[in-house]
Amino acid sequence: MLNKAFFDVYTKFKLHFYQSLFEKIKNRETSLTTVETYCIEIIHAMGHPTVSEFASFIQISSPNAAYKVNSLIKKGYLRKLQSEDDKREFYLEVTDRYLNYHHITTAYVDKVTERMKDRFTAEEVELLERMLLVIHDELMPEVDSRFTKR
Repeated sequence: MLNKAFFDVYTKFKLHFYQSLFEKIKNRETSLTTVETYCIEIIHAMGHPTVSEFASFIQISSPNAAYKVNSLIKKGYLRKLQSEDDKREFYLEVTDRYLNYHHITTAYVDKVTERMKDRFTAEEVELLERMLLVIHDELMPEVDSRFTKR
């Protein structure tokens, strides 16, 4: 039962995101392909990865990753920042154009979180937060935690 409940909540978040995404596509507010959308979401979730880290994470070749990154740069959703320590290394950073687009997800999470605070006691919310942190930190070892923000 827990499995189904968790998956149902996850699915609702995804469906809301896709619904909002297609609304933006309909209004021509985004020029991203489906694959580019996934790539930029991954890069954003990873923080400031290098092209090599991004390629390794999604298990594609560095040239293929560089092609995807360059496309996102040309479309204005991503930029490269040169490392101050090693001038040969560049980190990927999403732009304000992407952040405005990403607001679809964060706004809905904020809305649901506020509804949770209204619906549940402070103790229940605190317990859920602790449980989510344990899930993030301990129960999902397949996804490297250094690439997820908190």
